[in-house]
Amino acid sequence: MKRQVNEIKISYKERVPAPFWTKINSSRDASELLYEHWNKNTIELHESFKVLLLNNSNKVKGIYQLSQGGITGTLVDLRLLFAVVLKTASVAVILSHNHPSGKLEASDADIQLTKKIKKAAQLFDITVLDHLIIVSNGEYYSFADNGML
Repeated sequence: MKRQVNEIKISYKERVPAPFWTKINSSRDASELLYEHWNKNTIELHESFKVLLLNNSNKVKGIYQLSQGGITGTLVDLRLLFAVVLKTASVAVILSHNHPSGKLEASDADIQLTKKIKKAAQLFDITVLDHLIIVSNGEYYSFADNGML
C-alpha cells in the first residue's frame, strides 16, 4: 500500500516587469518607499515588521509584511521570513519595523533580532543591507548608517 504524501510546489510570478523595479541607493530611498507603503492610520497604534526584498542590483522585488503586533512589539518568525525571501529568489533584504512611540532608537530586542537574522541570512548567502525603524512623521533610524550592521 502506497502512503499518501503531499506534493510541495513553489511558484513565483513577477507582477511588475523587471525594468520597472525601483532601485535602492541609500537608507533614505528605502525609508521613503517603506513609509509610502505603511498604513498611516495604524503606524502610531501597533508595531509591524516588513521586509524589502531586493535582487542583485538592489532593485525592489517587493515589500512583505511579516508580522503585526501590539503597541510595544511584534513577533518575527525567522522561518516565515526566510520562506518569503527564498521563494522570491531575493539576494538581499532591508528589514524594517515601526515604533508607535515615535522613539528613534534601537532597543536591545531590535539589536538582538537584527543580529539573529543577519547570522541566519549568511547561511543562505543573503545580504541584510539595513534595518530601519520608521516613525509616523516619516523619520527613520538606520542600523547601517549608525554602524550597527
